[in-house]
Amino acid sequence: MPVSRRGFLQLLGAAEEVALSGAFLSARGLEAHLAEAQTQGQRARPMLPPGVDEIRISSNENPLGPGKAALDAILGKFPEAGRYPFNSSPADSALVSAIAEKYKVKPENVVLGAGSQEILKSAMRAWVSPTKSLVTALPSFENCTSYAKKYNLPLTEVKVDSAMRLDVDGMIAAASTGNCGLVFFNNPNNPTATVHGSKTVTEMVERIRKASPDTVILIDEAYHDYVTDPSYASAMPLALSTPNVFVARTFSKAYGMAGMRIGYAIGMADTVKPLATLKMPYNVSVFGVAAAIASLNDPQHIADEQKRNTEVRAFTVKALQDMGAKPADSQGNFLFVDIGRPAKDFRDACAKQGVMVGRDFPPYEKTHCRISIGTMDEMKKAVDVFRTALKTPTTTTSGEKGGR
Repeated sequence: MPVSRRGFLQLLGAAEEVALSGAFLSARGLEAHLAEAQTQGQRARPMLPPGVDEIRISSNENPLGPGKAALDAILGKFPEAGRYPFNSSPADSALVSAIAEKYKVKPENVVLGAGSQEILKSAMRAWVSPTKSLVTALPSFENCTSYAKKYNLPLTEVKVDSAMRLDVDGMIAAASTGNCGLVFFNNPNNPTATVHGSKTVTEMVERIRKASPDTVILIDEAYHDYVTDPSYASAMPLALSTPNVFVARTFSKAYGMAGMRIGYAIGMADTVKPLATLKMPYNVSVFGVAAAIASLNDPQHIADEQKRNTEVRAFTVKALQDMGAKPADSQGNFLFVDIGRPAKDFRDACAKQGVMVGRDFPPYEKTHCRISIGTMDEMKKAVDVFRTALKTPTTTTSGEKGGR
């Protein structure tokens, strides 16, 4: 029997439709999974004192969740939950068309993924092998790196520079050996939050293409919507005009749909074709398709989210600097902060007061911590906790700065 929108909300026990739906649909993902995996054998979410609410700023999520247009679209599609995404209205092909229309490309230039993670894993399957290596940064988003390590595939990790930016020259050198299958270039980079401008990215692609034309370059722009650096621009035009280059995007960050699992790749048709061949069947949900299309038609939601994040990020940066901590230049919805002590000690001290911050990121786990940007109210409470945590004596040896 079909379930109405009202019936769905009653099943959830919702008193306020949008508030509960946003929290229910927006969150947790690989980021949260990895953070909690580090606490195996411990309580991942500690018991808190009465009256203390948990503030989760550990997973780079949009704390407000999807916009109202997306929520309305999701709730409106609940009666179609029994349909496969190719058989629903709108179908997954409609999302491909909507993305293609937004960027003035053809549908064959777009491949959908279950979040951008599926895109990244398919890229590893397509272009990395026992004879073709992965080149990536250290630290960077671990999806591709973890895949290479799991299957014992050749891997070169190039350490970020002293400003926590990707070492472009180092990555070019590593990719120019003749046996590099895939370069993973995370821009802005997670966890360091730094970005390279469009001129640098274009020159990097040109140099790698000249030295190793068969190497594929994956430019991950998951945090594109949060960048305020005027030198930055999306690499999509570059990808659409250059063979063996493509861009990965996600609806998990600014769009607030980490729990819906929608991502995509854009590039020349011949470049992204292997990704289409490798993608899972029915890899996106009816709800995700409807929400993503609605979100693409709601640009004001993204503009408002960028403005909100920029203001809260600036507040948090100043507060941390006033405490003597040193955040890298953030162009995302998170900070990578030199706290002068092991991330574990800081994380544990914050958790005792209900504030959950990021996991370890070697080789900087002895000195740095990643802190996601929550709401202004959350960050005002969090900085008070940070102030106390940074005064707490450490229980482990920090070792050399930036060392393993």
